[in-house]
Amino acid sequence: MQSLAMIENWPVPTAAAAVVTSDGTLLGTHGPTAHRFPLASVTKPLAAYAALVAYEEGAVELDEPAGPEGSTVRHLLAHTSGLAFDEHRVTAPPGTRRLYSNAGFEVLGDHIAKATEIPFAEYARQAVLEPLGMTSTSLEGSPAKDGVSTLDDLVRFAAEVQAPRLLDPRTVLEAQTVVHPGLKGVLPGYGHQNPNDWGLGFEIRDSKSPHWTGLSSSPATFGHFGQSGTFLWIDPAAGAACVALTDRAFGPWAAEVWTPFTDAVLAELAASR
Repeated sequence: MQSLAMIENWPVPTAAAAVVTSDGTLLGTHGPTAHRFPLASVTKPLAAYAALVAYEEGAVELDEPAGPEGSTVRHLLAHTSGLAFDEHRVTAPPGTRRLYSNAGFEVLGDHIAKATEIPFAEYARQAVLEPLGMTSTSLEGSPAKDGVSTLDDLVRFAAEVQAPRLLDPRTVLEAQTVVHPGLKGVLPGYGHQNPNDWGLGFEIRDSKSPHWTGLSSSPATFGHFGQSGTFLWIDPAAGAACVALTDRAFGPWAAEVWTPFTDAVLAELAASR
């Protein structure tokens, strides 16, 4: 795909990008596909997928208590537990505000580790990474932000989410459906959003503005971006997913280049139909 070459003009030391369709066809890559990048918050969808495997295996239930009083596994996945951004401090009753929380995912990881009697990083490796052949990916450290991966591995994950083999497709559909609709909140880097919709570990685009995806991205688009200059989006209307990885911290540069890049990818996808 010619649009992927746009990453050559990004003000970053290293970048890699790919597009994979809903049937698993790799339409193109650009940049070093085996280079290991820090994922930052793109770690969260991987951690969430492992949590959903734990749910399907019966190790946890989505509505069992986890985290602050009144909070559940579902609240932690959807950033509605009430926990603060990076502190294990409660700032709102569960289910009342969309408070994006690294702490919430760390509590979630601890909860799953206790339930499965397996350290979370190892559980994620056994449940998600190994079955998908993601041999260059590690979730050691915080399940909110310390993942490391490659373009090759995240293409495998993006293909899985679009055509699930590890999970029941109904579970993945639930993960991309808004949990606690109508909640306001701040989308890090993009300001206050009303509503600030989220599924189970995946952010949902809906009508958010400004946003890190494209102006032409469908409202059903879901995924995540990371403060290490990384993103993964899946647009069901386009029947494809896009991964972009860099090694420069998120900032105004990303907001300037990501949206036209995504719009160019979507335009090329549409033109090829």
